[in-house]
Amino acid sequence: MTDVEKTLTLDKKMNEVFDWSDDTTPVRDALWNHFMENNNKDTLKTLDEVKKYTEMPDNEVAGAAEKLLKK
Repeated sequence: MTDVEKTLTLDKKMNEVFDWSDDTTPVRDALWNHFMENNNKDTLKTLDEVKKYTEMPDNEVAGAAEKLLKK
């Protein structure tokens, strides 16, 4: 059960987590897309970057993702 709670924010839609977003993409996918765009579509680099978010406590994911994704 702990693993499910650990990724709860990652599995929610952007507009459910952030009041500034109207995007219905899951946070996990938005992070993936962001990193793919910024590292020349290198899947291995992107996998490494996104892994950090899957390993951090769920209560920290929203803040870290917001710093990265808010335009």
